[in-house]
Amino acid sequence: MSGSGGKLAGYDFWNGTLKKARLVVAPMVDQSELAWRLLSRRYGAELCYTPMLHASVFIREKNYRKDGLASCEEDRPLIVQFCANDPDIFLKAALLAEPHCDAIDLNLGCPQSIAKRGHYGAFLQDDWELLHKMVHTCHTKLRVPITCKMRIFDDIKKTVRYAQMLELAGCQLLTVHGRTKEQKGRLTGIASWEHIKAIKENVKIPVFANGNIQYLSDIERCLKETGVDGVMTAEGNLHNPALFKDLSPPAWEMAEQYLELVDKYPCPLSYVRGHLFKLLQHILSVHIDFREALGKAKSVDVMSEIVKSIKERCQTDVEKSKSNPDAFQTDLPLPYWLCQPYVRPTPEETEKKQLEREGLKRPLELSSNGDSEQLSRNKMKKKVRFPNKQFDGKKRKIV
Repeated sequence: MSGSGGKLAGYDFWNGTLKKARLVVAPMVDQSELAWRLLSRRYGAELCYTPMLHASVFIREKNYRKDGLASCEEDRPLIVQFCANDPDIFLKAALLAEPHCDAIDLNLGCPQSIAKRGHYGAFLQDDWELLHKMVHTCHTKLRVPITCKMRIFDDIKKTVRYAQMLELAGCQLLTVHGRTKEQKGRLTGIASWEHIKAIKENVKIPVFANGNIQYLSDIERCLKETGVDGVMTAEGNLHNPALFKDLSPPAWEMAEQYLELVDKYPCPLSYVRGHLFKLLQHILSVHIDFREALGKAKSVDVMSEIVKSIKERCQTDVEKSKSNPDAFQTDLPLPYWLCQPYVRPTPEETEKKQLEREGLKRPLELSSNGDSEQLSRNKMKKKVRFPNKQFDGKKRKIV
């Protein structure tokens, strides 16, 4: 099927340009840069996205544009993602990017407060008229397809209508993150594959699922349960870029390979630090002294030396574990030095811990002369030192 201007559309686009990609690395702010994409492709990723780029900044700042479009011959197929809330600005940015990619994606999934303030991402999902215009404008004016990444509504029927509206506007491939915009941070919770399945059954364009992916077995289960054409992962990929190969290599090996790619394809130090903290998260929970060193490192060379030291210490633990398998028992399913997911606590678990923390901070009760007063720990100490002083905020009458 050909779309506007004779370009490939829908399944022709997915079958041809994207080579039936099923294993997809998500667009991640400051995290899906070229070096990381190449590492992910080395371990089975079939399609990658750039980090989310701000359309207006992309137009205005040449260096930002150059960094955002950094790529190489091995880095295909590639989709460039933008956040925007103005059809003309979105189109202008997309026209600048289209010679360097295989499609343009509109971010309709970012749930962060900065997206709320800037009125983009998931906070556009109620403005269907604007979204239709943005997608349709790019669909008719670009030489490459327009795709979208969305979040769901609580109501499945409304979610399906939302997806159908984007399809009608010209979206040629739809990624569905099975969480609402309220599901973030400590309230992240489980993504709804039921919503994703409903969308897949009611649109005619390819659909990717996003959410709940930690192992290759999760991908296989998602494909089977939802019927989607591909599965996208973000957190799972950041903790284990070999996920698509069903491997759990030593985390320092992935860190070394990533740093080699960074040496060839430089990126901001903050990106590198972020990746190393994700890759080495479980190691840093055991060998906590490296956490501070990594946080203070001022160059990639220094970070490389830290990874080398981490490797040496972990290899010592590996040898010890051969003679004493119980020496390094943790709550993790695999030895701490291997790449494996970080399992977020459920919203219920998070709320329980929050209540426990608040309980520790609650005022202490002090009963004096039959009266019960609510005193903080600090006021409690002062009460002991100055027993005749009043701490209830009321002024004493001077007689």
